[in-house]
Amino acid sequence: MNGNLLVIHADELATNRGFQARGVKAMNDLQIVRDGAVCIENGIITAVGETAAVMAAVDRQAFTVIDASGKAVLPGFVDSHTHFIFGGYRADEFAWRLQGMSYMDIMARGGGIASTVDATRQADLASLVRTGRQRLDAMLAFGVTTVEGKSGYGLDRDTEIRQLEAMAILEREHPLDIVATFLGAHAVPREFRDRAEAYLDFIMAEVLPRVAERRLAEFCDIFCEDQVFSIDQSRRLLHHAKTLGLKLTLHADEIVPLGGTELAVELGAVSADHLLHASDDGIRGMAKAGVVAALLPLTAFGLKEPYARGREMIDQGCAVALATDLNPGSCFSNSVPLLMALATLYMGLTPEEALTAITLNGAAAVGRADRVGSLEPGKQGDVVILAYPSYRFMPYHMGVNTVESVIKKGRLVFDQRQGGVIHAC
Repeated sequence: MNGNLLVIHADELATNRGFQARGVKAMNDLQIVRDGAVCIENGIITAVGETAAVMAAVDRQAFTVIDASGKAVLPGFVDSHTHFIFGGYRADEFAWRLQGMSYMDIMARGGGIASTVDATRQADLASLVRTGRQRLDAMLAFGVTTVEGKSGYGLDRDTEIRQLEAMAILEREHPLDIVATFLGAHAVPREFRDRAEAYLDFIMAEVLPRVAERRLAEFCDIFCEDQVFSIDQSRRLLHHAKTLGLKLTLHADEIVPLGGTELAVELGAVSADHLLHASDDGIRGMAKAGVVAALLPLTAFGLKEPYARGREMIDQGCAVALATDLNPGSCFSNSVPLLMALATLYMGLTPEEALTAITLNGAAAVGRADRVGSLEPGKQGDVVILAYPSYRFMPYHMGVNTVESVIKKGRLVFDQRQGGVIHAC
């Protein structure tokens, strides 16, 4: 396939529109086209509309044609917060949580991030690429065409860089677009125990400059949380990252209301993520400053924590994104349909808002709304075809994958009927 593709006769083509994040009523403002079609030329969308009108304007012989009769056609999904490059697993911790242990209790026991750090430090580049490819394949099967990935399981120079190098290799080799984020400040490693300031000094002197010089990451993140990194420490690191040309995002107000949301606003971060305990002032600040509120309900579900106030954030004017937070500890899941079901059932989003949150607003959360996240001329030909006639089947068919086919830049890269991922494309 050469990137010239026609998808025709969709029962329902559904997409938001625009080249920036959408909030409030605009998150519900989907364009719905019956008997819809998408025309993609050289990987870029050139026309969207009713099938008869789109077909009348092109030479059908120059295109591969996919008939989507009886199916829904959507933009490719953007998972804007994941930790998909790591070594080892932490299944035991799931059982510990069932026994009543908290996230911080598990960290104190030697589990949590520190456990994954040990396993990731032992993993070579080839194994990180191999397991990363397997996880990307699983994401692609759920309709994800752009994904953010974080380092943060090395907490040293070499392993942090190795995680980012694995993402760079996969960005070249895998159909998904990968947005890399440096999360060296994910925790304080054992060798710096009780010396968080010294660890930040190390990151800023020994790791961040190399990451920036080699352009291994586009974003810098930090776990701004009680007993991890304070507001002042987070401000210091992120300000330094910004001077090196990295965009900013934060793990903010996940466990306790520390004020990370307000810090994201202060620093002009692209997004603030988690936000289970975001304050009223923080929510209003995000809405005013245009900071995308990236919500991760699968993690709240897995930790049995209260959900972020998604409905209130949207009503206050925030642009809300949804992401899986795939990681080996608190959320070992990349299920987009479960994500959307939780967002609608427990966070108060409408199905329309949930779709916008995993497409256009997800793209905005990683600085990609100018090129992906909606079906409209000028954007990449990233398309999801469901096996059902409406986008509403995604939250309705709870936790069950309804994706039949995935198109990336005008090429078919996943088809359930052909056995799954098509790496040759």
